[in-house]
Amino acid sequence: MFENNKVTKLTGTKYPIIQGGMAWVADAELAAAVSNGGGLGIIAAANMPPELLEQQIIKAKTLTDKPFGMNIMLMSATAEDAAEIAAAYRIPVVTTGAGQPGKVIEKLKPLGTVVIPVIASVALARRVESQGADAVIAEGMESGGHIGEITTFNLVPQVADAVKIPVIAAGGIADGRGMAAAFALGASGVQIGTRFVCASECRVHENYKKKIIAANDRATAVTGYSLGHPVRALKNKFIKQFEELEKSRVSAEEISAFGSGKLRLAVVDGDTENGSLMAGQSAGLVRDIEPAARIIDGIISQASDIIAGGRRCTQ
Repeated sequence: MFENNKVTKLTGTKYPIIQGGMAWVADAELAAAVSNGGGLGIIAAANMPPELLEQQIIKAKTLTDKPFGMNIMLMSATAEDAAEIAAAYRIPVVTTGAGQPGKVIEKLKPLGTVVIPVIASVALARRVESQGADAVIAEGMESGGHIGEITTFNLVPQVADAVKIPVIAAGGIADGRGMAAAFALGASGVQIGTRFVCASECRVHENYKKKIIAANDRATAVTGYSLGHPVRALKNKFIKQFEELEKSRVSAEEISAFGSGKLRLAVVDGDTENGSLMAGQSAGLVRDIEPAARIIDGIISQASDIIAGGRRCTQ
């Protein structure tokens, strides 16, 4: 079904599924597992020191012979270093987020790297297309971590109508029903984050995974509007305190300082009350921990049946 798919042709993968570039989560093990399963695994550069990022790339190359990519968080102080490393190692696909990708496109595209920016509006999609982006990831506000203002259901078709390059849908997608819906909206592929946090190869603390599995449809909240960088995460003590700080007269600097290091506290230390449990609204659809390849197989099987009209979009 996906032999002539625009995204699989662009990325060299078996399936048009891209793993989200989640900071502190998307490492070599997870990326390799997703790539081996037929998707495109992504290593998140985030704020990672250059030497550690190089180690992750080298490790991924020992774990898979399939294509994998890197996500560059453009607002990071190490973004330029990450771009240099992507160039040096000829990373086949680079996704970008949290900033303007023009310089990254200019640097990496001549080397043959496929550059796919994450965008949250039609205007930005058009801009990066004009700069030479190979595709865009249209990410709706249902996603975990940093979010925009438009829902996936409304963003994807409007972006698909506005650009000629392939559109990859993200935000709220965790199973084959979401993938089939994304294709109906005009997408040629999907990016999935939260579901892969609960892949058995993902090395986040088990407490984090258990919280996602226990989540329901109202388990997440968005904070950070006062800082101009809204973030979606599972509700806990940290989120409540953050919300209270935003309502008070505390300065933006103090609020930022309070949030610093909280993602690591959740991912590495497993502190599910005081850490930031970034997750999308699709957490309510995640019910178990499985190998990445099995997750992908399940998504593809369900989506293929729906697209082919083999069964209704219900479980």
